[in-house]
Amino acid sequence: MSPQSLSGKRVLTVGPALAALATGPLSGAHIEAAGLERLIGISAADTDLILIDADAWSPPSLAAAVQALSLCPAPPPVLLVGVHLPTAVVRGLLRMERSDVLDAPYAPEVLSAVIATLLEAKPARAVQAAPTPHAVEVARCWAVIGAVGGSGATTIAIEVATQLCARQTKDKSVCLIDMHLADGSAAAYLGAHPTLRLAELGAAAEKLDAAMLQAFVTPVNNQLDLLAAPRDPDGFEAAPREAILRMLEVACESYDWVILDMPRHRRGWSLEALGGCDEVLVVSELTVPALLAARSLSDEIERDLGSGRKPKIVLNRLASRMFGPAPSMAEAEKALQRKAEAGVSSDWEAAAASVNLGGPIAMHRPKSKIVKDIQTMVERLAAQPARNAVKAA
Repeated sequence: MSPQSLSGKRVLTVGPALAALATGPLSGAHIEAAGLERLIGISAADTDLILIDADAWSPPSLAAAVQALSLCPAPPPVLLVGVHLPTAVVRGLLRMERSDVLDAPYAPEVLSAVIATLLEAKPARAVQAAPTPHAVEVARCWAVIGAVGGSGATTIAIEVATQLCARQTKDKSVCLIDMHLADGSAAAYLGAHPTLRLAELGAAAEKLDAAMLQAFVTPVNNQLDLLAAPRDPDGFEAAPREAILRMLEVACESYDWVILDMPRHRRGWSLEALGGCDEVLVVSELTVPALLAARSLSDEIERDLGSGRKPKIVLNRLASRMFGPAPSMAEAEKALQRKAEAGVSSDWEAAAASVNLGGPIAMHRPKSKIVKDIQTMVERLAAQPARNAVKAA
């Protein structure tokens, strides 16, 4: 494409290294340089072309930005360039109508040719039809992760999923995924049989779709499905990273809400999974070691996602001072060096009854303070706009 052909074209470059192209292949264009946050809500009315440097961003941040871009009703053409092109990012990008990828290094004339092809491509004419219920749905994904072992993260993940089910009007709208692939306990807590066969998932990853995903799902009730693997000491090695990410991708295309019960020890897919979530909830007890661990874990996630995302800390098992020298909320927040998102009351009898009987606390002890506290938290978080949503099929 000649400079004359690009004259007057608006090009959004995402990545500082792309600025050098202004005197080369992008000569003659009006260039806007920005970060990944600029991709949220952008449309073809804002720019004629988006050029993204994949090497300038962490894979989780880039994947989240591409997901946000795919939600735009009329996105402009997008070209992703770089030496390292993450599979999950490329897969998400190529679902868009006008997009391409280009491995670096590349000759200027090759880049110009790819840009020309993208700019000449016309978007398909939108079909003018009355919207139908659930024609375009948005999956929201929250991750729950314990700062220390035994913090109650799995219990909170189950209760969060249960409260979300209570807000839905259609069946099979919420999916709880136990990401503790070796020794998850969500199925046992719910009195359910885990049917996520990791070896089969790995073998079927390339052709996994919504229909095939149902072969791995355990229905808990009309609205809640569970994805959980049987106990296996080699569970984390049984399915490759690509299979796990594909499972999460299909789940987010199949449900309105997806809740991840995440292991605190990082796996090869952890950051990409967290990067695709709207909210990351770090669960801590009110002990000094747990609070310090929660602060460190939150800082690590915020730093490594690199997108300005701040995990939200949930203080579990709040108790009255009469039962021991537990820190107050104010003292806990001082140790955390940040505000806590929510506090969940201690109710050992309700939690124990739920685990022993199988099922959420909301089913066996609906008047428990735990249920009320989590309901309040879910209502507040659900009222906030989604950050990284994925279109559902």
